[in-house]
Amino acid sequence: MVEAEECPSKEMPVILNNGFGGVIFHEACGHPLEATTVARGLSVFSNKLGTRIASDVVTAIDDATFENAWGSANYDDEGNPTKRNVLIKDGILKSYLFDDFNTRLLDHPATSSGRRQSYKYMPTSRMSNTYIDNGSSTFDEIIENTKYGLFDAKLGGGSVNPTTGDFNFSVMEGYIVENGKIIKPVRGATLVGNGAEVLHKIDMVANNLSFGQGMCGSSSGSIPTDVGQPTLRVSKMTVGGRKGAE
Repeated sequence: MVEAEECPSKEMPVILNNGFGGVIFHEACGHPLEATTVARGLSVFSNKLGTRIASDVVTAIDDATFENAWGSANYDDEGNPTKRNVLIKDGILKSYLFDDFNTRLLDHPATSSGRRQSYKYMPTSRMSNTYIDNGSSTFDEIIENTKYGLFDAKLGGGSVNPTTGDFNFSVMEGYIVENGKIIKPVRGATLVGNGAEVLHKIDMVANNLSFGQGMCGSSSGSIPTDVGQPTLRVSKMTVGGRKGAE
């Protein structure tokens, strides 16, 4: 990246790599699916159960039952056996993530998602191992079917508005894709978008699911969580860069 040229600034297809690329889904879509915001009507996904919130190639899952995974547990912090919760199935919103209090408040089936950092915090609805599931494409097919775009090999830091889902993330390692080939590295790229809109623009999902580990902070403290996804393509996203528009 040291000798790479500056990234152009424009709307273009963006290919997000597998593994820690799932942090965008975690931050911009996962948090708005937690009952902490849903029950108060502060989420872009409030009152949308059973409706389409993503393209039909998207299935998203929160699963705290993975053996020895970073975000796993046998029981949540309210004593409930953990579960595998399908949040989005083929683009349709199937479930939110609930702690016991919000389960009673909204009369929603329990998801065993009450978590907290320690006894100093009240448990509330939180993610565990949250990921977009494998699709039917391959990594090579996604690259080969992209006429021009940005391949984000490694994401950096970013910020998200949890109420609106608006986000921006820096790209630590990025490459221009042209005519189905990765041709050159670029630096200084920033991804800008809205989580709810990006879900509808995912048009290809690969079959190379991988995970990345991190700590997630919220009202009940900092807890270990996994983020994950296969390589996927967003058909259009705003990319910022110092090179300007081409």
